[in-house]
Amino acid sequence: MRKSLASMRLPTLAIYGEKPGWHSRQLRSAFAQLGVDTVMVAAERCGLDTGRAQPILIPGFGNILPDGVIVRGIPAGSFEQVTFRLTLLHALASIGVPVYNSGRAIERTVDKAMTSFLLHRAGVPTPPTWVCEQRDRARQILRKATRRSARIVQKPLFGSEGKGLIRLGAGDALPASEQYQGLHYLQQFIDSTDEHGYSDFRVLVIGGRARFAMRRRGQSWINNVAQGAQCEPVAIDHKLATKLATKLADMAQAASAALEIDYAGVDLIADTQNELTVLEVNGIPAWRGLQSVVEPNIAQALAEDFVNRYLQRPGRSKRVQSG
Repeated sequence: MRKSLASMRLPTLAIYGEKPGWHSRQLRSAFAQLGVDTVMVAAERCGLDTGRAQPILIPGFGNILPDGVIVRGIPAGSFEQVTFRLTLLHALASIGVPVYNSGRAIERTVDKAMTSFLLHRAGVPTPPTWVCEQRDRARQILRKATRRSARIVQKPLFGSEGKGLIRLGAGDALPASEQYQGLHYLQQFIDSTDEHGYSDFRVLVIGGRARFAMRRRGQSWINNVAQGAQCEPVAIDHKLATKLATKLADMAQAASAALEIDYAGVDLIADTQNELTVLEVNGIPAWRGLQSVVEPNIAQALAEDFVNRYLQRPGRSKRVQSG
């Protein structure tokens, strides 16, 4: 008996939210090498229609659903639009479609306050953090936290690429509340200077395992690649790793576990005493800078992790071998 077209088709994934670019091309090539097709999906073109047997509308899939979703972006929009774009991810997961990373994980990492709370609760070292709406309360925090020449950093609650970060010291005025949507997210500044200047670390955790790492050296205390930082590889393989690199891997894995996330870019910083702390966990991390200093293909590692953990079917005897 001839197999149906549905049973013969390649597994097909939706790459959700990102405009076609370097990262999506990398992912599409990596999945194609594993026999998995991919379709780019604009989040704003998806919808719901409860008059249909299958109510989730995803362009390019007609009446069927993808075999999985790789989230590469949640486009900016109104509060209602962003909420709905995440609602679709929750809906897909609720009916058994693997979503990588899940809507829940993205919500936890996009919201820096929740990230700080979850890291603190899990016992993962993270800088002292204060979040409040009252400007008078924020001024009090600033006064107390900047004694003995200490400084704090004000960040947007939702932000990336080092944008909107302001460092404050004793006697400095708080920026206008409107610049931060009426919310003050304040974090103790960690001095990372050494003989080479400022630096921090990015560790990419995939499937609970720290796979790739780099040190970022910036022109200032903001070390994001998007702000011009230079990347240096850090070996985290246990056979090659230094004591610091081993601790980087262990802490990044603990942070990823605390956020319950499939893959994450974990940002860590070492103070002048070489003590590490986790600054942020990125749920939709870019890896172009990291790829420039590591040899294994990162997109291939991500694709293999997804296939091995989410596309295995009964009767498939071979697992894809991770690099």
